Amino acid sequence: MSRPTTRSKNKRQRQGDDGVSTSEILRKINATGEIADDDINQLYMIWKPVCSGCRVNTKDNPNCFCGLVPPANGVRKSGLWQKMSDFLQALGPDPSKDLRASADAPAGLTNLGATCYANSILQCLYMNKSFREGIFSVESDVLKQQPVFDQLARLFVQLHASKMAFIDSSPFVKTLELDNGVQQDSHEFLTLLLSLLERCLNQSKVPQARTMVQDLFRGSVSHVTTCSQCGKDSEASLKMEDFYELELNVKGLKSLDESLNDYLSIEELHGDNQYFCESCKTRVDATRSIKLRSLPDVLNLQLKRCVFLPKTTMKKKITSAFSFPAELNMRQRLSEPSLSELVYVLSAVLIHKGTGVNSGHYIAHIKDENTGQWWEFDDEQVTNLGDHPFGEGSSSSTKRSANTEPIVYPAGTEPENSVTNGTIHSLPPESCSSSVETFSSTDAYMLMYNLKRSRNAGENRSNQMERGLNLASPQGGVPPPSHLFEEIQNFNDSYLDACGQYNLRKDLELKSITERRHEVRSVLSEATVRSLEEPFYWICSDWLRQWADCIAPPVIDNTPIQCMHGKIPVSKVASIKRLSAKAWDQLLAKYGGGPTLASGDHCWDCLIDGARTVVCADTYRDRRESMKQLARDILDGNCLDGNYYISRAWLQQWWKRKVLDAPSEADAGPTAAIRCPHGHLKPEQAAGAKRVLVPENFWFFLYEDAVSVKPDDHLGCSTFPSDSRQCSDCSDELSEVACLEDSLRLVKQRQRQNHEKLFFAKSTPLSLNCKYFLVPSSWISKWRNYISQSIKNSDKPETLDTVIDSLLCDKHSRLLERPPELVSRRGTTIQKESSTGGLTIITENDWKCFSEEWGGTEAKGISAVIENISSAGNILSGSFEEMPICEDQLSPHDKVNNDSDCRQTIIKTCPEICEDCIGERESCELMRKLNYCNEDICVIFVRGKEVPRSILEASKSVETDRRVSKRSRKTNNGSSVNLKVSASTSLYQLKMMIWESFGVVKENQILQKGAKTIDIDIDDECATLADVNIFAGDQIIVRDSEIHENRDIADELSDQKMDMQHTEEGFRGTLLTANVSLQDV
Repeated sequence: MSRPTTRSKNKRQRQGDDGVSTSEILRKINATGEIADDDINQLYMIWKPVCSGCRVNTKDNPNCFCGLVPPANGVRKSGLWQKMSDFLQALGPDPSKDLRASADAPAGLTNLGATCYANSILQCLYMNKSFREGIFSVESDVLKQQPVFDQLARLFVQLHASKMAFIDSSPFVKTLELDNGVQQDSHEFLTLLLSLLERCLNQSKVPQARTMVQDLFRGSVSHVTTCSQCGKDSEASLKMEDFYELELNVKGLKSLDESLNDYLSIEELHGDNQYFCESCKTRVDATRSIKLRSLPDVLNLQLKRCVFLPKTTMKKKITSAFSFPAELNMRQRLSEPSLSELVYVLSAVLIHKGTGVNSGHYIAHIKDENTGQWWEFDDEQVTNLGDHPFGEGSSSSTKRSANTEPIVYPAGTEPENSVTNGTIHSLPPESCSSSVETFSSTDAYMLMYNLKRSRNAGENRSNQMERGLNLASPQGGVPPPSHLFEEIQNFNDSYLDACGQYNLRKDLELKSITERRHEVRSVLSEATVRSLEEPFYWICSDWLRQWADCIAPPVIDNTPIQCMHGKIPVSKVASIKRLSAKAWDQLLAKYGGGPTLASGDHCWDCLIDGARTVVCADTYRDRRESMKQLARDILDGNCLDGNYYISRAWLQQWWKRKVLDAPSEADAGPTAAIRCPHGHLKPEQAAGAKRVLVPENFWFFLYEDAVSVKPDDHLGCSTFPSDSRQCSDCSDELSEVACLEDSLRLVKQRQRQNHEKLFFAKSTPLSLNCKYFLVPSSWISKWRNYISQSIKNSDKPETLDTVIDSLLCDKHSRLLERPPELVSRRGTTIQKESSTGGLTIITENDWKCFSEEWGGTEAKGISAVIENISSAGNILSGSFEEMPICEDQLSPHDKVNNDSDCRQTIIKTCPEICEDCIGERESCELMRKLNYCNEDICVIFVRGKEVPRSILEASKSVETDRRVSKRSRKTNNGSSVNLKVSASTSLYQLKMMIWESFGVVKENQILQKGAKTIDIDIDDECATLADVNIFAGDQIIVRDSEIHENRDIADELSDQKMDMQHTEEGFRGTLLTANVSLQDV
């Protein structure tokens, strides 16, 4: 029998009803050697009552079956009791969800990415009954010859007869070779599509079919110019021009009436715009206007909501409300009023949602000519709107009904006459008295009106159309092409069959799950054993839990709860359940397996073994408790009779550990830390070798535990009596190390004394005509850290000969670094401090000492002499290099007190500077800076008109190689962020990244690098960062000029993309703009 190796102080002892604990029962069994039935009931917890109220399945009660199934209406995340919808999801998508709601409900079209503009236009054309039946009436030979027309006919047949709620438009889009990832203009698409269909229909042999597009959509206008002197029209005024839609202005206009008046308004030509009259033979004042000559059956009105803004050179969408009537009387707007009524009924409203010109989303509200119901077509989604084009309670559109809000003109302003096309027409009496239902929308982009015909007025035309194409058949209409209709019927049959198959699988799955759940609840209701005398069987809790939660459980497996004797040990009491004979028989009959473990199959051998283990564990715990107190006295120094050495650190950890039932691996190696590599007692001065003396009885206790845990590790438990000697070899080694450390400490102290000013970085006054030496500043910094008392374990500097050799070029053996700059302060010349390294000037005495201390050859040193320029003529040309003094850092007081000789001070070095090699190195460094890729620059956004001095100074001394945080952080004057850029990144791209980070529009950004402003014109935004000397690691300061108004960056990104693709390309490269014969495609 196995027992847990730890005992939790918070864990309650398992007790029987009489308060007797399990350990007490096992002690009694070990003492007497007898096992009573009552002991079995206590140890296997058979006595515990049937549980019926806990939320989880209790492990210490074999009579608890709670938590195996959820409550009546409960569900789980997985398994048998998860939601039914999750089971159905495993069957795959339900094809019946795509089933059309009813035969009267229209079907939608799939959006392939950005094809909503095409879907809306196609739905408007399909829902036009005359156009749809005209497509159906075209000969099959023509369809086969024209791929585009054939795909359009197939699409219309699917919309007409398919059982699916939405149709895949990809075959038609691919045939047109449209880019489904680019948003296009719906008006442009309609214009090009109608032109393409005209060319396709030229192949038809039926006259009416050949002119179907013209008959439905084409009207005519003329541009009339009239001389104000003779009153004659120009010859060009007689020319008729076709139109397929009227483009109406929206800006500044509130209704369709105002837009039509604006379209037909009269323009005065005078001054520089005077017209040359052929009759008068001179330039004269004139009028110009558009006259409507004829109107089509389907009147398309394009609302020009996109306007160009010259100030920003961008396009903007007009989102003002625009009203339009349900019925439009165009009779009086013709140049020659028609004798018949020209009343148009609103049939479709194309809507563009969104504020961006080249972005947004197109939907269409279309009226069904058969039912009079309005439908919203939003790609795949089709929604019934009822009797009104915008439905009831729409937030984006408002409706004014003639019954509630008739159009009433103010008193005294009734329009008795109407001026159209330069001619005064009297309005009919009924035009003022009749009320018209009017709608309003802020997003309407195109309006479609169908001509309303009376029976008498349209009788002749109807007869003609019925004889030709039968476009307006009153009952049933023109049927689709037979070969296409058969394809759709076959598809519908297979689709309905798939729906049926899915529903069948669904019913079988739901039935199986329901039956399985009923089985689990039924068996568990019979599982409890009511009395101690009733026969029962043991079953594995894990298998029972798996059976209650799996759809298809495995065979019964009781082997995990068996001991080596084939019985049930008491250690498995938390993994077993008592099952009634009836429930066991049901499970065994259905699932098989086993083995069968009845109520008497308790393992007596394991029980006797366990009792013996408990007694041994009690004895060990008692001994360890007493030894733990002794260990505390030893650590506190209260025990003086020690005989053996052990590690003090090991004993401290041993004392802190909890008392266990048996030794653990942590009890091994009490002397491992004080044993040296030679197998002897390690000197106490060594690291980690602190030790204590323990009594003999304590040592034997620890030794037994260590050997029992690791019997093969003899070295880990070496015995060191109190008279053991320390290892002589280790002691000698420690003495040598200590001597070396003392010697090194003295060397460092001597160097600090020899170079006191240099160590503390004090400025050394420089005198004329004195000899100095140059040493790399990086080496001096490394030397300071090495000899400093406060910095431990710093790297040792290189030898001076190696450092000096690195300063000379290989080609000419000349100096590769320029001498440091000098500054004059209060009449004293000193070296200018530099944050970029370089060279440091040291005295001749410092150089001699360094040469002795750091392996340098005194003669190889780089010497420097500070001289007056007036005496420079005595120096041989080329033997020294001159470096004049820097006056940029002088204060006004210093400049005044500087004499003329000081201002002419120069540095002469030997060997001389190699300008060729330095120039080559600087060129390579510049090329590296100009060719950086994906590096960080720090952009600081400063609020206010002035940049704080602290930020300016910080931007001047940026270390390009330092690691910087990529997180945006706030400062006292603004915030900063690190951006990944390259040398080829354009200024426009940088401004867009700054816009995204700080919300400052690119037109308002003022960029600075240090104190210098980066001047950028609009035309220069294509310049790269390398062109304006912005390098990796630079700090760029941004201020907001607040001149231009803020706008959304999404509009800029959308306009940028669409201007590159849409404006430049549009439908270029598609069949809509192809001039080749479509039959050859």
